[in-house]
Amino acid sequence: MASTLIHNGRIIDGSGNAWFYGDVLIRDQRIAKIAAPGTVDPASVDEVIDAAGHVVSPGFIDIQSHSILYLLSDKRSVSKITQGVTTEIMGEGWTPAPFGGQISDPWPQGTRGRIGDEAFADWDSLARGWTRFGDWLDEFARRGTSVNIGSFVGGGTVRQYGMGLQEGNATPEAITAMRQMVAECMEDGAFGIATALIYPPDVYMGTAELVEVMKVVAAYSGVHITHMRSEGDDLESGFAETLHIADESGVSTEIYHLKAIGRNNWHKMEQLIADISAARDRGVDITADMYPYEGAGTGLAACLPPWCQADGKRQENLTNPATRDRILADMLNPNSDWENFGLMVGPENVLLAQIDQPDIRKYRGWFLADAAADLGMTWPEAVCHLIATNKHDIFSMYLAMSPDNLALQAKQPWITFSTDAGGIDPERGRKMGLLHPRAYGTYTRVLGRFVREKGLLSLEEAVRKSSGAVASRLGLRDRGFLREGMFADVIIFDPATVRDKATYTEPHQLSTGIRDVWVNGTRVLEDGEHTGSLPGTQVYGPGHKPR
Repeated sequence: MASTLIHNGRIIDGSGNAWFYGDVLIRDQRIAKIAAPGTVDPASVDEVIDAAGHVVSPGFIDIQSHSILYLLSDKRSVSKITQGVTTEIMGEGWTPAPFGGQISDPWPQGTRGRIGDEAFADWDSLARGWTRFGDWLDEFARRGTSVNIGSFVGGGTVRQYGMGLQEGNATPEAITAMRQMVAECMEDGAFGIATALIYPPDVYMGTAELVEVMKVVAAYSGVHITHMRSEGDDLESGFAETLHIADESGVSTEIYHLKAIGRNNWHKMEQLIADISAARDRGVDITADMYPYEGAGTGLAACLPPWCQADGKRQENLTNPATRDRILADMLNPNSDWENFGLMVGPENVLLAQIDQPDIRKYRGWFLADAAADLGMTWPEAVCHLIATNKHDIFSMYLAMSPDNLALQAKQPWITFSTDAGGIDPERGRKMGLLHPRAYGTYTRVLGRFVREKGLLSLEEAVRKSSGAVASRLGLRDRGFLREGMFADVIIFDPATVRDKATYTEPHQLSTGIRDVWVNGTRVLEDGEHTGSLPGTQVYGPGHKPR
């Protein structure tokens, strides 16, 4: 078996314990030994790596990855590997499997344009045969990836399986079908259900319906990971619903990208943190993750009322004059059932990032307020016009969060870090337009800015929140730590130079300072350069039963 010795480095093992000097011996796919410095004979191994002046740590586990579509055409996940990510967990809102029930199309609108007609045709044909959740991850693993991959089942996929794209409460028959589907997903290795309760069709799921499907997740010791129904004006009620679902179903719960959106809501974060801590004190297994940026990233359609997107009729509704007038009225006077992101943060803080159609492509990199002025429209009219013209949603960035809140959140012991982004090569990314810089710099920003520059947390705690704590949250017992017998997902980085380079307007810049990365004992990053190796494997949730 091939063997590698890493010596002279400061070991941070992912537990939060203080760093120490030692030898790390990798043999085949696993960590064979963590030994006192100088006790492993270099002559006894195939390769010796000098980590002097560097930190040796577990690879990072991204609990909120959006690499599903990117991995269809590029298996390397370059922007993730170069910030130290070795495992990606996908599934927020949507997964391409299982296909069945009331699902008529396994792909979100606009997928074809994002991965190319020819490639999409091949994958679409495959996806319509993925009747089990495990089918698509098995296909990824068969083709190979540089990172390990796993997933929650998307909440929107669960809802569509039972109810299609209809609004309204799920029928008893639909709930029965969804519960059975979720049980099969858990046995195929899903980590739980990932809901995105501000987006259709997840937004159509009622609280009682969510409780019923989460009971199944709880029975398999899985996790409900959720983009809450509100992160802004109704943040309190959004959290209250999340807590109610946990209490009624018994499901372990993780809040995606904890935040308080909009200046008028920034003051709510301190109380929200107190409420989460109080819930934990009384025995509720609830935690959260975050990304280290003031800007959120999501579709421009987050400014539209959910009803206009029901039954897949968004494009039809935007181009019908009567319906469009109703949409515009609701955008300026939203009811309590939804929150208009544009109204909360202001059009001057909405950066248009990805636009495909040539007629409006010039607005890439413009703020919504400026685009509206150029078009001679109000900002709600501009939103409708741009989405209708583009023929699918427009990824945008909402500069909406408080730096002080980010600092407060990062210090909480139950917070971990995540990207909320896919892994992408900069060359391809530039063709798409702007991406959120978190795709390239989340973990390196934490290490460089939060730790080294601001001193918000120790290096050991930053590593724990990116590796061991995430593994524990997911029930992964053989990754996330540097311990004998664990899979050898290992990174070497320079704590003095590691940093993010990506910005909102110049995002396609890889991080620096992550020198070497191993996934399952194979080096995928060598001296900062991707090796092209594809040693990643599939990781499973606690309910997994081999088929």
